[in-house]
Amino acid sequence: MRRTGITAVLFLLLLALSGGTAWPETNFDNAPSGAHYANRSSEPVCTVNETDNTVSCTGTKIAGVGNTNATVSLTVFASADIVCHNPGRNSKVVEPHSSTVTDDLTPPPLTPSKNGQLAVPLLSEGITEDEVTTAFTCPNPNWTEEVTDIDITGFTYSLTFAGFDQPAILITG
Repeated sequence: MRRTGITAVLFLLLLALSGGTAWPETNFDNAPSGAHYANRSSEPVCTVNETDNTVSCTGTKIAGVGNTNATVSLTVFASADIVCHNPGRNSKVVEPHSSTVTDDLTPPPLTPSKNGQLAVPLLSEGITEDEVTTAFTCPNPNWTEEVTDIDITGFTYSLTFAGFDQPAILITG
């Protein structure tokens, strides 16, 4: 049993050092009095998937919020490498470019259940090639854009209760 506990701690340490997961900051001073994670619930954890350029954050349940609604959001930041093609006979690459892209997911406000529990859903958001090409235009209107690389550079996840100025949960990565 002791070996399993040590292995679990080492795994969590390696996961934290890998940079693929960001840990939350919870401050229930920015929540209704008595707010706390419900039984069998914990702080959300966000993970960056570099293969499909998405950020996913686990859901949770917060108890003791009374009738107070909350807003949850996930904003993803990325950099992209783009080349412009001259559509001539050889479709030559004319110019390489870099661009930054931001995508934001804010579902409708969360409403607590009758027993004062707020179910926070899993959120997942990513940056697609279409979003990059929509945000970027080659200098010549006859050229076409081609995305060669997208890298997630950061994200912000926040949960803010109605009537509070600061988030009760904030995760940045």
